[in-house]
Amino acid sequence: MTLDELKKKYPHAETFKFGDSQQLCDELIKLVRSGLKTATCAALTDFENGSEEMPVVGRRDICLNWDGTPALVIETVEVTLQRYSEVGESFALAEGENDSLEGWRHDHKLYFERNGGFDLDMKLVCERFRMVEDLA
Repeated sequence: MTLDELKKKYPHAETFKFGDSQQLCDELIKLVRSGLKTATCAALTDFENGSEEMPVVGRRDICLNWDGTPALVIETVEVTLQRYSEVGESFALAEGENDSLEGWRHDHKLYFERNGGFDLDMKLVCERFRMVEDLA
């Protein structure tokens, strides 16, 4: 299914990519497909500066492969704002990338340092979702 066809099927959908490299994007899509990844987060500043649209509970969004082709459709089931230092183990493990809160903190600190800056008190948009459609 093409992106244009998907936008007609899901008229309010936003498009996005996981991660900040093709390798990370591919890994995260694989985790969603496997059912291990049911959550994601981003710095609140990404939304405040207009580079991304805030997730909305009930909205279905189109996840893109690194090359811009459609990969998945997800539906947001929960959105919370939390400081980095307050993210708990349940959410960290739902991201599917690490097997401990400590691993999540380490990897996400590095990610945020690469993408605009890191602070223990930075606010994160924490989103839980379910996969609606696998477009592979």
